[in-house]
Amino acid sequence: MPLDNSFASLPPAFYTRLMPTPLPAPYLVAASAAAASLIGLPPDLADSLDVLIGNAVPERGQALAAVYSGHQFGVWAGQLGDGRAILFGEVQTAQGPMELQWKGAGLTPYSRMGDGRAVLRSSIREFLCSEAMHALGIPTSRALSVAGSDQGVIRETVETAAVVVRMAPSFVRFGSFEHWYYRKQNDELKLLADYVIDRFYPALRAAENPYAALLEEVTRRTAHMIAHWQAVGFMHGVMNTDNMSILGLTLDYGPYGFMEGFDADHICNHTDQQGRYSYANQPQVGHWNCYALAQALLPLIGEVEPTQAALDVYQTEFAAKLDELLHAKLGIATREQHVDADQALLDDMFALMQANGVDFTLFFRRLSGLRAADSSADEPLRDLFIDRPAFDAWAERYRARLQTENTDDDMRALAMNAVNPKYVLRNYLAQQAIEKAQNKDFSEVERLLTVLQRPYDEQPEHEHYAALPPDWASHLEVSCSS
Repeated sequence: MPLDNSFASLPPAFYTRLMPTPLPAPYLVAASAAAASLIGLPPDLADSLDVLIGNAVPERGQALAAVYSGHQFGVWAGQLGDGRAILFGEVQTAQGPMELQWKGAGLTPYSRMGDGRAVLRSSIREFLCSEAMHALGIPTSRALSVAGSDQGVIRETVETAAVVVRMAPSFVRFGSFEHWYYRKQNDELKLLADYVIDRFYPALRAAENPYAALLEEVTRRTAHMIAHWQAVGFMHGVMNTDNMSILGLTLDYGPYGFMEGFDADHICNHTDQQGRYSYANQPQVGHWNCYALAQALLPLIGEVEPTQAALDVYQTEFAAKLDELLHAKLGIATREQHVDADQALLDDMFALMQANGVDFTLFFRRLSGLRAADSSADEPLRDLFIDRPAFDAWAERYRARLQTENTDDDMRALAMNAVNPKYVLRNYLAQQAIEKAQNKDFSEVERLLTVLQRPYDEQPEHEHYAALPPDWASHLEVSCSS
């Protein structure tokens, strides 16, 4: 596989060249054939195990750890960097460049007080969710493989080590720009901005102010990404600026979660005691993060007015994209003459879901079964509600709205099921796969990956993966160590 590394062409101040730290007796846990195909590799990667776990650097690979800084939980944290990630190459694909990075391959100069390792538990979570989010159509990094070793790693308990090979066109973050801004190194700031523009946004060179145009495009992409999160009930859990992609990709899967019983204030990250990154707060935190990026780019943009103008697109773009996604989820095609009524319908829907703790994924999936002219098919959805009369009242309003479009029930159901997933990576499903993998049984990881790669299909043979979570699932907790 011919490798390059365009990031390595930047000056040495941007990274540290280093080798990964080998792990003993590696074994392959799982690999994504779809991700492998994207970079021209065969589906069977067993012969590449030493490379997948970081015990060998591929020919022409250039291994390095990048430096960056960032705001963590809204507080300036100073220098951070790739504490357990090592970029080792870049592959040219039909869709453009794709960087390859080990996560968990050992100490780097940016590990701070950490050990540079990842554990099997968190590695499986990242592997599965990266590929699940891609299948959902949400901008994301990808995961090629996860490989393990029995070497012990100390977290809350002693666990075993693992390495994920993750893929993205670039792993440059908002915090990459903040690093140079707060160090008052504007030459390096400009080098990084020019690298990103020339590499990923070449059309922006024609703009009157390419750096303002860069901020505007990143702001737009971020708004769209978070609208997708909200529409599918995804919660990132740790939206620090060092975890925000300059390409608008979902990056750094840690204490994430998919909404189950709907609660707008749900906090999926047990470490987030103040609820900064709750489901309801994600849109405004995304906006806040764009402001942090804007501050970092201000020396290049030059003036406050074009900087503010670039940021102003966030709220408009987020609202428009979320409105588009929610209308599609409800099977409603027209909007212009029903703006206020539709907003009231949506607001009351979420209020009803909140009051009844209705499962997010099941609600939208079963909604496609409602008929526009009668309530004969309501029961599967109605059964999710404690307050049945309140649901009935809302369902009648929804039916009345559907009747304004004269759409065919079956055709609408097909369209709705194409945007409302039946299968998402619920925490308990990941936990079941992890527990088996900790006993060297990787079959559930493979099976779950197969299901999640077709989230909109019925897959009747896997029906149990779409069921309400068991009672014990409510006691699961994930934190920043996840």
